[in-house]
Amino acid sequence: MAALTGNFQPRDFEEAGDIQEHVRREVRIIPLEGEPVLVAAADAAYSDDSVVAAASLYSYAGLAHVADAFFRGRPSFPYRSGFLAFREGSAIAGALKKLERPDVILIDGQGIAHPRGAGIASHIGVILNKPTIGCAKTRLTGRFDEPGATRGCWTYLYEERTGLQPIGAVLRTRSHVKPLFISPGHLIDIESSVRIVLGCFSGYRIPEPLRRADKLSKTLSRDA
Repeated sequence: MAALTGNFQPRDFEEAGDIQEHVRREVRIIPLEGEPVLVAAADAAYSDDSVVAAASLYSYAGLAHVADAFFRGRPSFPYRSGFLAFREGSAIAGALKKLERPDVILIDGQGIAHPRGAGIASHIGVILNKPTIGCAKTRLTGRFDEPGATRGCWTYLYEERTGLQPIGAVLRTRSHVKPLFISPGHLIDIESSVRIVLGCFSGYRIPEPLRRADKLSKTLSRDA
């Protein structure tokens, strides 16, 4: 099995599944102690045969922008739902490593709300040994009741098979707007993830650090 070195390059989907199982066993879901000082977010976009990742760093208090970092590489693994970490994880980790070390990282994708319990946010968290939060626009797996219509309302997202184990949250970040699917990646729990994500908003549906990373990655991929 490929080592968890950050290169995210399994030989095939079978080995990728083995790595996901290893990541799942390494993940620790624990409350986040205290308030973060710096929070980062990362996203990736594609241009022809390259993947461009952008990472943005903010102060958590006041959401002041601190820095941006970028990484360009080649997607060395084919696309398949549930295997995003192997397509763009290496580029995202590369961008994040260029930043001053953040206390919490937001990733556009899933944490443990994943068919194998190890989405891209969990991979990044285990590789970098940092608290990570998956922040996705759509559900990959799980059952939930619709949260209330006003900002800040949320419900638990439960695992698909029994509907008993919570794996994330369905969070309304703007009133009367579609919710986001929040799941802890590593070294943080569901409730702490919801609190941190709500603390990263500036009036949009997407948390501000992740919104900037998304915009930068798309701009860079278009320029490329």
